[in-house]
Amino acid sequence: MIGRRPEPVVRFATAADAPGVTALVGALLMEIMAEIDEPAFRVDPAAIERRLREALAADRYRVLLAETAPGDLIGFLALLEGFALYTEGAFGLIPEFYVAPGHRGAGVGLGLLAAAVAHGRSRGWSRLEVTTPPLPAFERTLAFYEREGFSVSGGLKLKLEL
Repeated sequence: MIGRRPEPVVRFATAADAPGVTALVGALLMEIMAEIDEPAFRVDPAAIERRLREALAADRYRVLLAETAPGDLIGFLALLEGFALYTEGAFGLIPEFYVAPGHRGAGVGLGLLAAAVAHGRSRGWSRLEVTTPPLPAFERTLAFYEREGFSVSGGLKLKLEL
């Protein structure tokens, strides 16, 4: 059909995808900072790509990609495995999740999240956890997670720079 977007393919990233993932991470961070009008992140593409390559090589960080054609990346979801007694063992953490603005509302995020859930189940995780960007600016993001079965577990995300 004319004008119809191709269905995105969801797959795990490799080191060859590092430049594209770096660009998506930069877009995510810039969008958050523009929305909250605060320089909350250091956006250094060379440093982001170096850290990404190191984390992928060490298998500490997995990235699911959505692409409409080889190399045409339109979204990503990052995964970490954690362990805690309160989660009854291994669990997944989504530290970053982004869909390019022109592709939102078209099921791209749902596809990435479904792949993350399938991966978590295959690893025996008890749950997936995610933190939203700052509220109320990102209420739409919170609504997406709640529609997909996530529930607010309380508390606030805090950080201490080291």
